[in-house]
Amino acid sequence: MSDGYSLSQVGKLLGLPRSVVNGLIEAGFVTPARGRRREYRFTFHDLVLLRAAQGLAEAKIPSARILRSLRRLRTQLPDEIPMAGLRIGAVGDAVVVSQGDAQWRPDNGQYVFQFQVASPGGRLAFFGPAQVVEAAAPDPRWFEHGLALEADQPAKACDAYRHAIKTDARHLDAYINLGRLLHEQGKLADAESTYRQGLKACGDEPTLLFNLAVLYEDLERPQDAIDNYRAALAEAPDLADAHFNLARLCEAKGLKREALRHWSAFRKLTGAAPK
Repeated sequence: MSDGYSLSQVGKLLGLPRSVVNGLIEAGFVTPARGRRREYRFTFHDLVLLRAAQGLAEAKIPSARILRSLRRLRTQLPDEIPMAGLRIGAVGDAVVVSQGDAQWRPDNGQYVFQFQVASPGGRLAFFGPAQVVEAAAPDPRWFEHGLALEADQPAKACDAYRHAIKTDARHLDAYINLGRLLHEQGKLADAESTYRQGLKACGDEPTLLFNLAVLYEDLERPQDAIDNYRAALAEAPDLADAHFNLARLCEAKGLKREALRHWSAFRKLTGAAPK
């Protein structure tokens, strides 16, 4: 939208009441422009920041820390780097930004070399379960061992997940976690190979397809990302974050009708009030 989004449109797209959006504005998360009648007009970057603030709040990050981090993030980024190209997430009680291979805390500028859990925000990046789940592998100990190693020894965790896959070629969660760790470590080709191997062994699993789409965005292959988001939604139409990401990519490519369709689906799935 060349003239930006209205307050009403932002509320509907993100599934947020008008009062909540106004509260985020008053708190300083975004500073929207004013239209001809002095109404708020939001850029897509504003919308992404609001979505980030929403996701970080859901991750129980204190409001003051969210506000401080997002304010400083604005000052740390050159204008030509799109906010939509970042992943903004939570690690414990800290806000962490991931851009390509680099990860840092905007509140203090310190780089982060490991992180395990990313909360939705910015360009949404849901990587799948990192908690212990009931494993279908004949020997679940390798998978559980990988879970225990993720935080402190991610390379060894990857080896454990590879062993889990060797004992059960259809171990979906091992593929998901291995691909996630490889992606976080910047080993994008290995992550792609892992997701592809998982899809071949397990079929069109929506989490694998979604994660592969996120990976293709980092590889600057937007059409491949679009194709995989579409495939993920074909298997799981209620995957709200896939609708969000796909709407953004379609909008960038000028596919306005498809973008609007996915915005609408995202709005309905996140509980926005009907028109």
